[in-house]
This record gives sequence, C-alpha cells and structure tokens, in this order.
Amino acid sequence: MRTSGRGGEGQKYALTSDEDDSDFWGFAHEAEGLFTPLSDEEGARRVHLAGCLPQGGLLRCVDHVGSRRAVAGNAWFELLDGDGATMGSYFVNEVTVIDVQPSARGAGLVDLTVTLWCENALAGAKQVWDLISTGQLSRTGMWHELSPEGRRAWLSVALWSQEYHRQGRPDSPAGQVFTLDGRHIVDRDTFYCAIGEAINGPGGYFGWNLDALEDCLRGGWGATTPFTLYWGSSAEARARLVEGVPAGGDRQIALFDLLLEIFEERGVSVSLR
Repeated sequence: MRTSGRGGEGQKYALTSDEDDSDFWGFAHEAEGLFTPLSDEEGARRVHLAGCLPQGGLLRCVDHVGSRRAVAGNAWFELLDGDGATMGSYFVNEVTVIDVQPSARGAGLVDLTVTLWCENALAGAKQVWDLISTGQLSRTGMWHELSPEGRRAWLSVALWSQEYHRQGRPDSPAGQVFTLDGRHIVDRDTFYCAIGEAINGPGGYFGWNLDALEDCLRGGWGATTPFTLYWGSSAEARARLVEGVPAGGDRQIALFDLLLEIFEERGVSVSLR
C-alpha cells in the first residue's frame, strides 16, 4: 500500500501512476463501479469517476478515447478520508479512458468513465470505507450482522486500512492481556474479525487467513509476543470451528485446535473461558 495524503474537500479518491510516484493522475469525488461485481467475462470493471480533475498520465488520455493512447496504464487507486488523508489504496491494472463528459460537480471538472482491473476491491467494501472516513467505525461488533460476503469485505478493508487505523502506534508491549469475544465466532472469517478487534480495536486487523495470522504473531501488527489471550465463549467457538484443516503430512486437525497450536508455538498463552 502507498499513501499520498493530497486530498481536498469533497474528494474521496485519488489516482497515481504505479510506475512513477510523481505522476499524479488527479482526484475524483466518486468512483461508481469500483466495488460492484466485475463488469464483463474477462474481469474488467467499468468505473465512473465523477467530479474528476485529470492530471499527468490520465490527462494525456482524455483526448484519445477509442485509441491505444487512451490507455493510461497501471496505478494506485487511493481512498481518502474527510481531511484528504489516504486511508488505503488498491493496485489497479490497465486504466483506460472510454468516455469523457463535463461534470456538474464544478467548473473545469469532468466525469470520466474508465475500465480497469482490480482483484481486491470487494463488493461491500465501500460501506466499510465510508464508516472509516466518517469516523463511525467506533465500536466493536459492527460486523456481526454482515453476510459471509460482507464479512470477507470487512476483513479486506481491515487489511488495506491497517496502517491508517493504527496511525503509527507501536505494537502493544509483551505481556499484555487481550480478550477475544467468542460469542459470534462461527467460521474462519468471524474468527479473524473477532481477533482483529481483540488486538487492534474496532475494525482492527490481525490476519485473515492462517498464514497471515502467523505473520501477525511475529510482530509489527499490533501485539508483541508473549501475550495472554482470554478466549470467551470458547466452548461455543470450539463446537463451530470443527472444519478439518491440513496440518502437515496426512494429518488433519480441527480449525479450533490448529489455532490453539499456532498460538502456543508463537508464545501466546490462551485461557479458554
């Protein structure tokens, strides 16, 4: 992830060339279509950049719609908070301008329609980014009522926004005690939602798969081992996390038990409550 922090009033998105950080492509007030399902069978998204002031490599494409010169290339697509600071960013491929219209959002602005490729902008993620940008992601458990797809989007935003979320705060020192609320843990993703909040507060990230969890336990993601984890409602969680997971060779182990093994190996003392 990269950050620029160059936004202004009403500007929610920014684009910068992936090849040259000094090649800033401009701001946009909206990016309709970025978080919708893929636009065609090949996987490209059609994104409407409303209230855009194109600059640099993007501006050079505006007069060449329909030709090869309309392809701006690869970029970082940044999401900005109300103060214009970058909350997170997505890497996008083959940004291509396919339509240009005057914008009703202000003199000198245009509405650009572009196609691009982006794996990580999941459907449902925009609502989570909006909670962050408006300061409403302020309490734990806001993911409880989400669909499975919504929880996956929640975790993706937790990952891509984690630098912004932590605001440069160092890891908690070794020896800390964290409390994991197990009441709403019903599968893998709900476990990762819950452990992220246990370590880093509302909307926090602490892994979204087993490899990422192990990486987080090595430090740099909010906590320093050794630490203690009080796992509340653990019996209910154990009964739900029964999915068999490969654990080396021909061995299979229930997800709950594998998590306990990982914690033990990384110096976490788990107290089942």
